[in-house]
Amino acid sequence: MNAEKLYEKLLENMRQRQAGSFELAGLAMGGAWIAERLARDLGLPHFGVINVAFHRDDYAEKGMTALRTASTMPTNLPFDVNGANIILIDDVLLTGRTVRAALNELFDFGRPGQVELMVLADRGKRELPVAANFVGEKVQVPDHQILVLEKDAAGKFSFQLEERAE
Repeated sequence: MNAEKLYEKLLENMRQRQAGSFELAGLAMGGAWIAERLARDLGLPHFGVINVAFHRDDYAEKGMTALRTASTMPTNLPFDVNGANIILIDDVLLTGRTVRAALNELFDFGRPGQVELMVLADRGKRELPVAANFVGEKVQVPDHQILVLEKDAAGKFSFQLEERAE
């Protein structure tokens, strides 16, 4: 799967939306990279970052990894969350647990009017009733692998498959 082509598909979806009728908030790390690039390509004045580290239900397992992402890319929402129409962006949707954590973090800052979800890749396998409004592509990846979004120096996206750590 070509992450750049999936990004272009999502960008086209956003171009069809009325500018100013939504705010972008990307989940750290990959979702924030996508939100940053969308904001630039759409000429938007800002985008938000949501770090889910402290709302994860597996925080005890993630430990120091969670703390590092929280310190390198903390939550930053440069808009009023109350009443806002927010497009929450993540790179890969799998179980829905990260989205649940992101919603908890988002609601710590206020009560949005509407939240929609955008993802580059949807792997299925939900554990929670979460569905994306905007999907680059539904993909099949073996359970023993994870799909990792990478960004090169020019800001172009690619996916890498990695073995899941046990």
